[in-house]
Amino acid sequence: MQPRSTDTARTPWPLILSAAAILMITMGSRQSLGLFVAPIGAVTGLGIVHISFALAVGQFVWGAVQPLFGAVADQYGAGRVLVLGTVMLALGLAATPFAHSQLALLGTLGVLAAAGAGAGSFSILIGATAARLPAAGRSFASGLINAGGSVGQFVFAPAAQALIAAFGWVHALFALAASTALTLPLIAGLAPGATPPAAPAAAGAHAALRAQLRAALTDRSYLLLNAGFFTCGVHIAFLVTHLPGEVALCGLPARVSANSLALIGLFNIAGSLTAGALGSRCRMKYVLAAMYASRTLIIGAYLLAPRTPLTFYLFSAALGFSWLATVPPTAGLVGKLFGTRYLGTLFGLTLLSHQVGGFFGAWLGGLAIARFGDYGWMWHADMALAGLAALLCLPIREAAPRAQPPQVERGGTQAQPA
Repeated sequence: MQPRSTDTARTPWPLILSAAAILMITMGSRQSLGLFVAPIGAVTGLGIVHISFALAVGQFVWGAVQPLFGAVADQYGAGRVLVLGTVMLALGLAATPFAHSQLALLGTLGVLAAAGAGAGSFSILIGATAARLPAAGRSFASGLINAGGSVGQFVFAPAAQALIAAFGWVHALFALAASTALTLPLIAGLAPGATPPAAPAAAGAHAALRAQLRAALTDRSYLLLNAGFFTCGVHIAFLVTHLPGEVALCGLPARVSANSLALIGLFNIAGSLTAGALGSRCRMKYVLAAMYASRTLIIGAYLLAPRTPLTFYLFSAALGFSWLATVPPTAGLVGKLFGTRYLGTLFGLTLLSHQVGGFFGAWLGGLAIARFGDYGWMWHADMALAGLAALLCLPIREAAPRAQPPQVERGGTQAQPA
């Protein structure tokens, strides 16, 4: 067994930091779209239900494309996938000001921008780096890449709100579209590590991928992991889409929304790094369960508190710690169960389950406000789902970190004891 210093020396930090910076841009622009709901509605005359549905479709598409793009990246390398995603995201954002119907909005934000952001998101970036990392460093590296997305939310949300206030929402969207060009030199930095470690014949590779998919889709632990991540998607999409609306219902200014979204991103940096570090020291399923359970308590405390800016800031900070810090242990568990050869595909499927939940979170939030005039029942449903997700994590099979033998990267399933 090689000493830890050797593994650290071999860790490709430029690769990891490039991936984190790409995620910062794609997630930062995507997670700021809730700030545009009210301006788009005011100009187009589309109601909250129609706009929420377009963003809900975007949540689904963002997840649906990831196993597809992940499979392409696993077979041919991530570089071309990331470039295509950059172009799609820029076009989708830039075309949105010209979308004056629900169908057009579905095409820009619901499909084009969402698919582009998905091509530059977790499954592709984590999959492109995991196989080039020592096994002991994968969880922390996933946390660091994930933290890049949180930095994006921290930076982009207040910047987008400032641009909306100063120049209007149209120019703000153009600025977000232009910012995606910053990913191109970063993709060049990622390219040396973006090619899969092995290049078997196409027929053999496709057969191995099909076998891996069959094994995963009949594995109880993988299915439980996906079910828990589904509830996480409901929670995340509801908040990122409708938190500005909740703030407005309380009679507070729009800057409270932007500051709250920024705080979620800021505190998720710490949460992501913490989750990544804990995944190397204790069972990831317990890390996940604790994060999900904490959301039930945090939302309950919010519902009992007075609706002031301080309440929203404290709520956002507490919630932000577990916001997308669920990604490193989830990706780590997929890697433990099945290895890293097809991690982009398998984790992409897990993200798809997350985004199916995201569709319902964004859409049902719009229905709730239209029918009842507030988000009360969504908050209570969110609490119940978070508690359910925590319980679903417990039966997942996973060995304690110290008991794991050195991993051998193969196409087959790597079973872990309970």
